[in-house]
Amino acid sequence: MEEATNAPENDGRSVQHIRTSVAVAGGGPAGMMLGLLLARSGIDVVVVEKHGDFLRDFRGDTIHPSTLELMEQLGFVDEFLSLPHTRAPRLNAVIGGERVTIADFSRLPVRHRFIAFMPQWDFLNFIVGKAGQYENFRLLMNAPVTGLIERGGHVGGLTVSTPEGIIEIEADLAVGADGRNSTVREAAGLEVQRFGIPTEVLWLRLSKQPGDPTETMGHAGSRQGFVMINRGDYWQCGYVVRKGFFADIKLQGIEAFRDRVAEICPFPRERLDELKSWDDVHLLTVRIDRLKRWWRPGLICIGDAAHAMSPVGGVGINLAIQDAVAAANILVPVLVSGRAVTDDDLAAIEKRRSFPTKATQFLQRMMRIGGKKGRAEAEKPKGPPAFVLAIMRFPLLSHLTGRLVGLGFRREKIETV
Repeated sequence: MEEATNAPENDGRSVQHIRTSVAVAGGGPAGMMLGLLLARSGIDVVVVEKHGDFLRDFRGDTIHPSTLELMEQLGFVDEFLSLPHTRAPRLNAVIGGERVTIADFSRLPVRHRFIAFMPQWDFLNFIVGKAGQYENFRLLMNAPVTGLIERGGHVGGLTVSTPEGIIEIEADLAVGADGRNSTVREAAGLEVQRFGIPTEVLWLRLSKQPGDPTETMGHAGSRQGFVMINRGDYWQCGYVVRKGFFADIKLQGIEAFRDRVAEICPFPRERLDELKSWDDVHLLTVRIDRLKRWWRPGLICIGDAAHAMSPVGGVGINLAIQDAVAAANILVPVLVSGRAVTDDDLAAIEKRRSFPTKATQFLQRMMRIGGKKGRAEAEKPKGPPAFVLAIMRFPLLSHLTGRLVGLGFRREKIETV
């Protein structure tokens, strides 16, 4: 990693120049995992993260069996699982008063047959600690990407803004791993294909009390769903509503909202009094999209920047990490050899990850509740989605969904050293 002397810019802010092999935008699961895998293979890598820390609440906190398998490969799994977490060997739901196992992980061909729920900041800090052991790894916090360095249609790095000034990071390859609202993909002009999803999730935090259930599970009502995730000393809850209804709900007031949630929530009504104001309710607009092409010469997007998933099964994190592994498997031999990364190399990464992305999104779109309907039609009672009805009729299907959720359509293995 090479650094040049600071030089003043026209507006008075200093400009620092850094030279590296790979510049990664985004310190989320995809960006940090890629940074670690490149660094352990001797590749110079700089990861830039726009926030000053990883403490974002209501982020995806699911660690799937396939990710635990990767931790096993890296030799980290026992240390990793010593961090505070809860485990779900199966995902259950209560539908019409009947308890149904939606996904069962007990027969997966891996050592760790459960989903671990762990705060994402703990996961990311753990990966940072491992990557930081390599001198060729560098993480810049409080460093949002402001643009791309381009030369003749080829991306040659990233420009970031920091409290100390501008940093121009020249790189053999730039990677956009900066999430569903990716600055990199917008700056690169990559075209996004979007799929309309008619739901939103209202995230809530409720205390855990003696006598509560001990497991993560869902509850399905006639017009809405409710998910409760065991976070150890509290419940992270998701109340699913149709897109655009949150504004109407807010007009009715927080008390009416508490009553509405109480209709499906298994906790005593007084527990919902913990929701003091709308500041305790966090809106997630569900989005499913993907890039029509993931790359440009000198740049590739992975993770949510390449494909946003719905929160069903928490599979977005799994796919993001799998993207990082696939990218490292293809890029490391190229970079170690000293050969320039070509368009064919970038296309190979997209080709490797395109099928699991499209297949997962297809399933998520099939699993959604309803289509585009008017408000009156949306408020009519209805039954559970067809896939749930199938599992209720044929319980063994829960092992198939367990495999699809826990391992995905194409799980990657680390091939780099």
